[in-house]
Amino acid sequence: MSNLNDIGSAKKIKLKPCKLTIKNKLVRALWNIVWLLLYRPSPILLHGWRRFLLRCFGAKMGKRSLPYPSAKIWAPWNLTMSDDSCLSHYVDCYCVDQVFLGSRVTVSQYSYLCTASHDYTLRTMPLIKAPIRIESDAWVTADVFVGPGVTIGEGAVVGARSTVTRDVLPWTVVAGSPPKFIGPRHLN
Repeated sequence: MSNLNDIGSAKKIKLKPCKLTIKNKLVRALWNIVWLLLYRPSPILLHGWRRFLLRCFGAKMGKRSLPYPSAKIWAPWNLTMSDDSCLSHYVDCYCVDQVFLGSRVTVSQYSYLCTASHDYTLRTMPLIKAPIRIESDAWVTADVFVGPGVTIGEGAVVGARSTVTRDVLPWTVVAGSPPKFIGPRHLN
């Protein structure tokens, strides 16, 4: 790594315009009712039940994935949780665009995965979006904001209360707002 403060690529994130259709709004309204009545009140240990509900709305759910009951998922059809991945307590998954969690990914409590924003350069401030990818074995610790278009590399760790608006390199530990390189991640 040539620059220890460089957490990832400096690629320009391409945010696409996004128009929400009436169908999208109606299905989200139905999902919100299901989330409120069937998903949210389910006991913590009933991950299988919540995986079933998410699959009914188009989510791709891996084996033993752990969507917690207080995790808020905006549009399940834009969510992929690979085997053994976790959306912990009070995670807000604002998946206007695709959110991909690789195998053994943990997104810890109170984190916010945000795939959309508004184009503030236009008076109408239209909605814009870009996907989020969190590669296998990564850990997004407590109360982290991950912005649109970000990829968190395989095995990376993002420290608590960080604000991530650029890609994070694989097998690194970063923290802060903006995140700074703390060191490499080594597994024993």
